[in-house]
Amino acid sequence: MHRIVLLGCILIAVLSCSDNRILYGDIKSVGDAWSKDEVIQFDIPELDTLQGYNVYLNLRNNHHYPYNNIYLIVGLEFPNGMQEVDTLQYRMAYPNGEWMGEGIGSIKENLLWYKENFRFAEEGNYKLTIQQAVRKNGQVEGDAELLGITDVGFSIERIENE
Repeated sequence: MHRIVLLGCILIAVLSCSDNRILYGDIKSVGDAWSKDEVIQFDIPELDTLQGYNVYLNLRNNHHYPYNNIYLIVGLEFPNGMQEVDTLQYRMAYPNGEWMGEGIGSIKENLLWYKENFRFAEEGNYKLTIQQAVRKNGQVEGDAELLGITDVGFSIERIENE
């Protein structure tokens, strides 16, 4: 009987500490290398048009990633067909070379800000596209194959009203 009560208390503690603000997300593998021509696309289902959301990009990298930062071209297509495109830069490593992000072992997961307190104001489905735009200094052409990025995704977090 005491074990059941103890198990119940542990379960309640775990569930109450979990972050239930993450509403939706998806992640896709890019294999051993992310081609500069490969555009990762996600469909975002219809969300509450009055609610504010934080939108993040999710990247997983391993020790084969050769840079301390990454450039991404991120597009958001609205239900009416309008598109918003941003070229974004994110740091991937600290100055001492240690990888940023969470994880144990050779894979690190990075949660990168994309949109803060964003409202999906139009009814309908949105599309999110992500493409790498990394290049070496002095080169016009980007890296044809970007090693070390294993997965690309996004997540949407509901902003809780205070």
